[in-house]
Parts: sequence; C-alpha cells; structure tokens
Amino acid sequence: MSQDAQHAIAEAFTADWGRIVATLIGRTGDWDLAEDCAQQAFAEAVRRWPTDGVPRRPGAWLTTVARNRAVDRLRHEQMKAERLREASAVLARSDGTDGEEPLWDEGEIADDRLRLIFTCCHPALPLDGRVALTLRTLAGLTTAEIAHAFLVPEPTMAKRLVRAKHKIAHAGIPYRVPPAHQLPQRTSGVLAVLYLLFNEGYTASAGPDLIRVDLCGEAIRLARALTALMPDEPEAGGLLALMLFHHSRRLARVDQAGDLVTLEEQDRSRWDRAEADEANALLHTALARHAAGPYQLQAAIAGCHVNAARAADTDWRQITVLYERLLEVMPYPLVALNHAVATAMATGPGEGLALVERLAASGELRDYHLLHATRADLLRRLGRSSEAGAAYRQALDRTSSEAERRYLTRRLQEVDPGHAET
Repeated sequence: MSQDAQHAIAEAFTADWGRIVATLIGRTGDWDLAEDCAQQAFAEAVRRWPTDGVPRRPGAWLTTVARNRAVDRLRHEQMKAERLREASAVLARSDGTDGEEPLWDEGEIADDRLRLIFTCCHPALPLDGRVALTLRTLAGLTTAEIAHAFLVPEPTMAKRLVRAKHKIAHAGIPYRVPPAHQLPQRTSGVLAVLYLLFNEGYTASAGPDLIRVDLCGEAIRLARALTALMPDEPEAGGLLALMLFHHSRRLARVDQAGDLVTLEEQDRSRWDRAEADEANALLHTALARHAAGPYQLQAAIAGCHVNAARAADTDWRQITVLYERLLEVMPYPLVALNHAVATAMATGPGEGLALVERLAASGELRDYHLLHATRADLLRRLGRSSEAGAAYRQALDRTSSEAERRYLTRRLQEVDPGHAET
C-alpha cells in the first residue's frame, strides 16, 4: 500500500470512525451492525484507495460505503419488512452519488455522536462497561486492544462489551442527549469516564510502563470531540485543558530507563509548549463563563505547574488556595491529600505532615500507596529517616506499578542505605 493511502486511511479512522458508527446506530438502532459495516468500509478503503486514489472527502466516502453495507445486511438477513423499509428509506440516497458527498448534514452527524457519547456513558451501565463501550464504539479500539489496556483477558472484556450492549437493548436505555434537567448530572458522568480513561494512561495502575500514551491520546481525542459538540459546557473545556496540561509533560516524566522523574526534577525544556498554550486558551475560555467546576479548578492547578519556568517559581500558595476551593466541591480524601502536599510546599513539611497524619488516622486511604509515599517524603524532608523508611516500605507493599516501585525503592535506599531491592 502506498504511504499516501496508508496515511489517509489512518487519519480517516481517527477522525471518522466514531462519526460513522454513531450515524449508523442512529439510523438502524443496531450497534453490532454499525460496527461491522464501519469495519467493512475501512477494509474497502484499504483495497481500493491505493489504486483508485484517496477520495476528495474520505469521511463521506467511508460513510457511503458503510451505509450501503448496512442496507445489504438488512436485506440479506431478511429482517422484518417494516424495519427494512424504514432503515432503507433513511439510509438510501440517489444512485448518482460518487461516494464523496455527505449523506447527512454535519448537524445531524454531530447530534448522532453526542447521543452516542451519552449512551455509552449512561449511569445504568457499570463503570467498566462504560469505559469499554466508549473505547470500542467511539474510539474504534478492538476488544483485544481494550483488554490489553486494562490488563484483563480478552474473553473477559468481550463479555463486558456484550453485557453493556444487552443492557442498552433490554433496559431500553434511550439513544439521545438527556433532557435539560438531567444534563448537568449526566454530563459529569461522561466527563468522569473520559477522565478515568486518561488517568489510567497517565499513571498506569500496573505493568512495566508508567505512561500509556495510547490511552492518553484516545482520552484527549474523545475530550476534543465532546468539547466541539458541547462548546457551551465549560467543564468539558476544563477537562480537555487539564488533560493537555498533564500530557504536555509526558516526555519529561520518565527518564531513558523508564524510571519516574518527579515534577520538581523534570527537564522543563522537554515539555510540549504548544499543548500547554492550547490548554491555557481553553482554560481561559472556560473560566470566562464564571462557573468554575472541579475540572476547571484542577486545570488551573495544573496550569500553575506548567506555566512556572522553574520549579522554584511555582506559586504554591495559589495552588493551596485552589485546592481549598476544590475541596469545597470535591470533599474527597485524594483531594485532601493533594492539598496537604501543596500546604507542605507553601508553608513547610511540618504543616503538610500534620494534615497527612490526620488523613491517615481516618483510615480512608490506608491502602493507597501514594498516602504512604507522601508521608514518607515529608518525613524524609524533616530528617526523620527511620520513620520515612517504614512509610516507604508501606508504599512499596501497596503499588503494582513497576516504574513507581523503582522510584520508591531509590527513595528508601536514600534513608536506609542498607535496604536491598527484592
């Protein structure tokens, strides 16, 4: 296959897979049919584009082919005559098309994609099903790729996807954007799924690599789509800004050996300034609506880090204030832990440690490795090496990330030189 055709197909898959699937689901109501026909359209592109050339409008060409395959399948399977007539009437267009004209106007396609996002992230579905269905249907990942991403066997992931689709069909989950009174709650659920996906890529829960760039990329792509579909939703823009701020630091977060590099030690010349600038613009637009929610506040915190030319220039007092505001809308232990870290940086490790000890005493994060790692780091800064060593060991006992284990082991050896890695 020529490089031009290969590049065009890859670009079209990234840009148009979710649109094609959303459009076909909206017209046929059949999720499996939509995915199968979209796959067949791309297979046809692989066969024809190297010899026929790349169409002027690749997305419209692919949508036309997928539409035709859907009509053929409906006829071949001899479904009820009424369904065939209704689906064919909506899908069919005049025979004069050259496959490059859009089948439906862009407004309809945008509505289909938005409906699909909300359907995939419906609260009636279990969270793991929402994430899996979002990756499969909107991002076009295969079942094997999704299973690999979340470190589960492929048959397990296949069952999750089947259960999610059956739940949509049998529970009568509507394929629609929620009514106005449900929109705030449902939008937050969609954002949570995308944020969960990004976080799993940004700091992998297990495995040899700290960062899963593929997952981060898919989450950012879906967040871009949601922001484009909901331009008046400031939290969508805030989430995308938050992702981009974090993602802009990806090249500096690990060294050549794949080991974790802390924020204060990162080479800031390796940060992606274009992504950071885009994040700043998105955050500015979102905050201008004067409805700062949790994602905008987290993005503002991330921006304080990324916009500091040197670690010493970081405005930790402003970060502490932002965490206090975040605690008002998200009174969660993880936010409290981050607030404690900011307090330690702003006013000293002693005050930060007092907040961490209070959080540890509550027992809410006793199995969370970063609570113990944070406590260990503050104890180390205070010169309490023996206690720090014990806390580092507790953190090591609670993490399955190999990159984080190597980092914690190095820290432990600093306070306990006699420690041998096991």
